[in-house]
Amino acid sequence: QVQLVESGGGLVQAGGSLRLSCAASRRTFNTYNMGWFRQAPGKDREFVAGVSRITGITYYPDSVKGRFIISRDNAKNTVYLQMNSLKPEDTAVYYCAVRDPAYCSGYGCYDVHKMDYWGQGTQVTVSS
Repeated sequence: QVQLVESGGGLVQAGGSLRLSCAASRRTFNTYNMGWFRQAPGKDREFVAGVSRITGITYYPDSVKGRFIISRDNAKNTVYLQMNSLKPEDTAVYYCAVRDPAYCSGYGCYDVHKMDYWGQGTQVTVSS
């Protein structure tokens, strides 16, 4: 059973920062690529950031590149999403998800329709 536990969401003013955490078991952390996604009301879930378990390479869509940073803490089996210069359009429920790297490569490991397991989500609200 794969469990992903997100935390760190909340309310922040535009221009502020938040750091989200996604904790997993050691087995999960050492097996899967991990990524962050978000879903705003009335919109499709979208990819936000990903990190390769094998290479450590990070991936971001243009909408967050330069503002968001994904990182792994191997000692804590946790992946973080540091979000800076937040905008009201970043308001969404943020989800952590994992994908087995044996069945994907590169950016393709973060297809929202092909992730293997999902966390429960954490709400991020950015006020203007």
